Amino acid sequence: MRFPLSLSIDLTRYLIRKRLAGEEKFPLVLMLEPTHQCNLACKGCGRIQEYRDTLDKCMTLEECLAAVEECGAPVVTVTGGEPLIYPPVFELVEELIHRRKHVYLCTNAVLLEKALPRLPVSSHLTLSIHLDGLASTHDFILGRPGLFHTAIRAIKAAKARGLRVCTNTTIYKQTDVLEIEILFAYLTEIGVDGILVSPAYSFSGVAPELFLSREEIREKFTRLTLNGLPVRYSSTPMYLSFLRGERHYECSPWANPTVNPRGWRSPCYQLLDTHYPTFAELMSKTDWERYGTGRDPRCAQCMMHSGFEPSVVRQLGLKEAWQMLWWNLT
Repeated sequence: MRFPLSLSIDLTRYLIRKRLAGEEKFPLVLMLEPTHQCNLACKGCGRIQEYRDTLDKCMTLEECLAAVEECGAPVVTVTGGEPLIYPPVFELVEELIHRRKHVYLCTNAVLLEKALPRLPVSSHLTLSIHLDGLASTHDFILGRPGLFHTAIRAIKAAKARGLRVCTNTTIYKQTDVLEIEILFAYLTEIGVDGILVSPAYSFSGVAPELFLSREEIREKFTRLTLNGLPVRYSSTPMYLSFLRGERHYECSPWANPTVNPRGWRSPCYQLLDTHYPTFAELMSKTDWERYGTGRDPRCAQCMMHSGFEPSVVRQLGLKEAWQMLWWNLT
């Protein structure tokens, strides 16, 4: 299975409860950023630009857990920054699993191999490792030689311990599709549990020539995902179809709320207009109708998974639900 059975069951129950309650806007995944400190300065990263004045700030463990409870989403992505720099990260992961949350721990893998003995082997924990190409490309984007091989060693060590591992690849304007095909074939060979792929988002303050237009996204993802290669994508088939221009979805910016040391980021993981002190204020005070393609120019080229994968889940019909079930089983 591409996702643990427990995740599929818990997410289905959660969706049914929300729909029966008549809720239109609700979170699916909490993006928890306990720190924005990082041991790298990746070329496509917007966080070090947006939070340069508060890079030394961290959420306390108690603040993290309170945010998780306030939000109520069944899935928590622990990200940042580099979460393995966050001092109580292991206690945080243990506590989230104890609370039956499904945890994705996102990491650049620089510190991962040493951290593995302290991470629990659980169907509720998945490691998400950033890989943006083969060695020369990945190391160039991350700004330090040797990091591709560091990540591969960590993946192999994590799999040997029985941990679930997926990878996260961002596609830029300069990305060579053939190189990514080779990368995905290699990741499949070494046994990763899933491959997440998404076009980059053009963060303010980051070189604009890195990023794709919607037309370029459709062209690259058509070549990448219709090549007949047996890639174990964790990006849903409906989302990949959307990236190829075959489907239309409106963004669901509220479905992946982000909380960090400044508070609840509004309106979404990519855009920053303000922060709110509580999740309830984020949901009630954000004017959601202002955002999206055709409404906010910053959304014009965005096709990021964080905004559109939730739309896939929210709009599943019976036919698509069966497709998703079969896809998850293969």
